[in-house]
Amino acid sequence: MNFIHLSEEPLKSKIKDTYFTKFSYSGSKIDFTITYKHKNLGEINLLWAEAKKGESDIKKSFIQLILTIGKYKFYTEQTPNLLCAFDGIKMAFLPFIKIQEVFYQNDIDFSVTPSNHKSEQFLKLLKQLNTILEEAQIFYYEKNDEELKAFIKENLTSENISKFKIDKNNFVSIYYKWSKSVKDSISIDWDLAKKSGIIDADFYLADLLSKDNVSIVEKLFAVLKKDYYEFNEKKTELGSIIAEKTGFKDHQKAHKEFWAIYERPPREEFWDYIIKRRDLLVDQDIRERKGAFFTPRIWVDKACEYLSKTFGEDYEDEYYIWDLAGGTGNLLANFTNKKNIFCSTLDKADIDVIHERIKNGANLFEKQVFQFDFLNDEFFDECDNKGNIIKKSKLPLNLQEILKDENKRKKLIIFINPPYAEVGLSSGGINKTGVQYSSIYDKYKDILGKSSRELFAQFFIRIYCEIEGAILASFSKLKYVNSTNFIKFRESFKAKFLKGFITPAYTFDNVKGNFPIGFLIWDTSKKEEIKKIKLDVFNENGNFLGKKNFFSYKNSLFINQWLDSFCKNINSKKVIIFFNAKANDFQHNNRICFGSSKKSFGNGDINLKIYISNLINIAIYFSVRHAIAATWINDRDQFLYPNKLYDKDDEFKSDCLAFMLFHGQNRISSKEGINHFIPFSEKELNITKEAFESDFMYKFINGKIKDENSLFGDELAKIEFSPQAKELLKAGKELFKYYHTHSEDKNYLVNASFYDIKEFFQGRDEKGKMNTPAKAKDEHYKFLLSQLNESLNTLAKKIEPKIYEYGFLKE
Repeated sequence: MNFIHLSEEPLKSKIKDTYFTKFSYSGSKIDFTITYKHKNLGEINLLWAEAKKGESDIKKSFIQLILTIGKYKFYTEQTPNLLCAFDGIKMAFLPFIKIQEVFYQNDIDFSVTPSNHKSEQFLKLLKQLNTILEEAQIFYYEKNDEELKAFIKENLTSENISKFKIDKNNFVSIYYKWSKSVKDSISIDWDLAKKSGIIDADFYLADLLSKDNVSIVEKLFAVLKKDYYEFNEKKTELGSIIAEKTGFKDHQKAHKEFWAIYERPPREEFWDYIIKRRDLLVDQDIRERKGAFFTPRIWVDKACEYLSKTFGEDYEDEYYIWDLAGGTGNLLANFTNKKNIFCSTLDKADIDVIHERIKNGANLFEKQVFQFDFLNDEFFDECDNKGNIIKKSKLPLNLQEILKDENKRKKLIIFINPPYAEVGLSSGGINKTGVQYSSIYDKYKDILGKSSRELFAQFFIRIYCEIEGAILASFSKLKYVNSTNFIKFRESFKAKFLKGFITPAYTFDNVKGNFPIGFLIWDTSKKEEIKKIKLDVFNENGNFLGKKNFFSYKNSLFINQWLDSFCKNINSKKVIIFFNAKANDFQHNNRICFGSSKKSFGNGDINLKIYISNLINIAIYFSVRHAIAATWINDRDQFLYPNKLYDKDDEFKSDCLAFMLFHGQNRISSKEGINHFIPFSEKELNITKEAFESDFMYKFINGKIKDENSLFGDELAKIEFSPQAKELLKAGKELFKYYHTHSEDKNYLVNASFYDIKEFFQGRDEKGKMNTPAKAKDEHYKFLLSQLNESLNTLAKKIEPKIYEYGFLKE
């Protein structure tokens, strides 16, 4: 039995009648939804599915379904246990829990069209979830009919349901419903609460982990006591113990109505997971400010592996471990010698979470897990002249003793994933409250310099200066190794690098960007200047890719200083094109472009005019910046002021000119000004009706332009191209010739640039953005463009080794 001959709607109807007769079916934005109507709870979602006629790629169907769920925020509703994808011959199932966390990652753009299987976001998600999608259970109608029916019967039961059960699959989506229904009925000023670090998630957890209004989790931030919440006890200035409480504005009406349809608490097996993943319930801005980013288990395991490689298999017996930015403690999951493990964090609620986990078997001592503001609190008890304690430190005494003992400090490993927040990075460019100003900032701002805006730099400098000789084993950005903003920081921070690795930043929850996060181990007792470090490279799946050098660039001159050297004090009056440049690193390469006017690009920090006298050097600059693709691995690498060898290499110069002419960042348009960048003559392109407005580039290449620096009106030498550059020019000529066969089209431009030609064939979307080549309808155009891009890539590979040879980049 198969349904390969059915179109999509009849297929969905047939699948419903064959396998889901006992359930309700609907289809709208989600193709195929199976629900059960409960007399008290209403319509319960049991299964969401993507349907495809004929035979399809199941993985792509799941990705389309996931993007649909994300686009319309269906994950904030009551979610099903199962996701499904089916076509005319098979049906596949995947537990929703497997992909739940995808919907809380910042770097996924859910605004894309889910059905566009060629979009960058679709392909990225397909790659990211490939391993998970491999776990889908697939049944073929012809050979697995009985097994399929049994699977559905076992996993989609609707019997004996009296309340919605809460588990790790749905506790986040239920939180969203709780927030809408219950939050505003609690008698508290949420704006003031937020400033004090109180979040609604703590009230939700107090509700969730209760039964008959008797708290299960005694030490959460807020505890539900029948008809009011009680906060953690605290000591007053007079020394008495008080416990604040708050009730409900509506006599608990909304609260009772909401929890009448949900079964709480969840089964005990889910408690630890829900408590551990409290971070999923925290607002984005709070997570960024506190640095509450959950470290993926794959990198926790890898970091512990590197600690073991560095200090020996039995290092836990010899060394102490302190995670001083501990969050809910997941970084410490692998350690077994709990007498040597310490954990602290800013958030008292997180400490309470860990204490509860300890009750459920977490391998830590409660007294060695404590609240501590590392950027403001003091390490040691403050005493008077007689040794009497005036102000007690929050650190346990055994940790204070370790910090006071030089030999023990050298055996202390500060194992952290500190906050990555940076001043000025919130939406709208507004500085984030509380990020910069701390006692550590005030104390060390002079030696931190510009790096003081980074929270992790404040952590590092206190560790280095005040826990002298300790081992720093930290996840972080690599700015402190290679950024120019950290030059002053590196003047003070001198330590011996021991071992480390990098991995993509986007593998960490809610970390945006295509850059590396490194785990680096430093021995601060050995004072070595940071010059170069070599790190192992792992992809998002933990596969080893090789090694990569990172440099401090001390005393280096950078490529934009070289750019200045040939773009200032020019006497020429004839402007050929306008050029836009920015910064010195790979991450800003998308801003390196040129066009007919300044309208061709946004505002960069370097806007230049290009003349005959600096055209070749601009071509070199442009090609050096674009010949090597920007990746997450090289994202922060700096381009440098070159040595003088390049100036004697005419073939390198001509390669760069050819590369510049046909690169995608050539945004010259004859609609915005005269196009001086047509490298061919009218005769070569079979144009007979009218001449080009400018034949500058054709004459420049063929040595028919006067040298502006010559006293005798000499012409510049003809440019000789390498075989690879000639192939690119040949491919470019074929593309131009084909375009000019469309002279009868109303949108035809005789002076069309490379950019204009792409626009002609590819068109623009409703937002005015040029479509991708894949959307072009002319197949011959797509073939010619692919040939050109192939030649461009070949030339880029030829240019690449020269970039290192001439010192534009360090290997």
